[in-house]
Amino acid sequence: MTDYSNLETTPAEPDAGPMIETLRAIGYSVESAIADVIDNSISAGAKNVWIDFQYDGMKSWLSVTDDGSGMSGDQIVAAMKPGSQNPNEVRNIKDLGRFGLGLKTASFSQCRLLSVLSFRENTSPAWWSWDLDYVKETGKWNLVRYKPTDNFIAQLSALKSGTLVLWENMDRLVMNLHEDEKIALDKFLVVMKNVREHLSMVFHRFIESGAVKIWMQKREIEAWDPYLLSFSATQKFPIEPLFNGRVKIRGFVLPHKSKLTDIEFRRGEGPRGWNAQQGFYIYRNERLLVAGDWLGLFRKEEHYKLARIMIDLPNTLDKEWQIDIRKSVARAPLILRENLKSYGTMVRNQAVEVYRHKGKVLHRKFAAMQFEPVWLEKVRHGKRFYEINREHPLILQSDTAAVKSLLRLLEESVPVPLIVLKESEEPDSFSRPFENAPSAEVVALLKVVYDSLLKTNTEKDAKTRLHFIEPFNDFPEFIEAL
Repeated sequence: MTDYSNLETTPAEPDAGPMIETLRAIGYSVESAIADVIDNSISAGAKNVWIDFQYDGMKSWLSVTDDGSGMSGDQIVAAMKPGSQNPNEVRNIKDLGRFGLGLKTASFSQCRLLSVLSFRENTSPAWWSWDLDYVKETGKWNLVRYKPTDNFIAQLSALKSGTLVLWENMDRLVMNLHEDEKIALDKFLVVMKNVREHLSMVFHRFIESGAVKIWMQKREIEAWDPYLLSFSATQKFPIEPLFNGRVKIRGFVLPHKSKLTDIEFRRGEGPRGWNAQQGFYIYRNERLLVAGDWLGLFRKEEHYKLARIMIDLPNTLDKEWQIDIRKSVARAPLILRENLKSYGTMVRNQAVEVYRHKGKVLHRKFAAMQFEPVWLEKVRHGKRFYEINREHPLILQSDTAAVKSLLRLLEESVPVPLIVLKESEEPDSFSRPFENAPSAEVVALLKVVYDSLLKTNTEKDAKTRLHFIEPFNDFPEFIEAL
């Protein structure tokens, strides 16, 4: 071990102004910054968190208030110190913190004036502020004791205990926006909408369990369920323990679009859309860190967009998973990558089957029955082409020379390049079979095939077969009503 007693030393403390400006550039989005502040509220035992804001150009402000245990003046000062906790220290099992930087760096990334007001039960509120202009001017790591406006003190004093984090001078958020321009207000409100959606995703487990309620402008935020657990068509894989049981993984294949209403489909896509939300969902102490990422094991592709896999971690594995300051990046340990890839491949394979076959799962129950698609994919001389299934019951009903010629013409003129282009540009813009068509039209066509099947099948078997015939498999309610 090195003996430092005889070595010359000299201070090399960072200059306060440049260092804080550097901390501002860590890379928080508005959504992730607010989520980081809320982490502190949950760690303080809050049952309610209120997010309020007012747009007024450069005078705009945003506050996050909670009814947690609160802090004394000395505790506020300690909490406002950058790096107030060692990331290698053993934390409370429910602690959502990591580096002791979240409150500060998250707030600095969005504003130049950060104030924290807090009080414990049966005490008076205390407050301290970081004013980055003051730090820049003086070059000192000093807090200032601005007195916040009375309405913020009154809001906090209405609780038994709690904390209010206030952002003012939000230069990053309202830069170049003027208070008297409607378009500026609209842009600001779009950002706040994104914040709401992000929080409904990141804290969905806390909201679902009732552990905490989050309010935005007095409106309660509802949880977003990434796995559509309330839908019977969601396929659930068994939980698999990894890393001596400290890591748990579970896969889900979400329902095909044909199994959802338009509202359900839009809700299920999440804040970033179906393609972007596929992949692993990493939770640390119930808090979602990563929402849809294949961790470098696979590429995101349209055909796998129904695959979502949850991974649960304790906060004791932060170092192994390289959790970053923003708590939005995690990297799987090398020892687990093969396990994750194997499990991910299994879920992805099932997801692509659901995607290609429009969510059909009946073949598990009726293994002897063959699915009858309208189109068949084939290869000739090394090139792929598509052929209409001549064994489709409806095609068999119209087996004439004219019909055969028409089918051949359709097969030779399928606009494959255009379809591929449109699918890559707008993957969710294609309509479903008979979408918006009158029910009577679908039922009439269904009846033709049903009557044909009755010639060689019982009523029960005929209905069962219809579940395997495209596109009638998308209309089980019509089949059962026959």
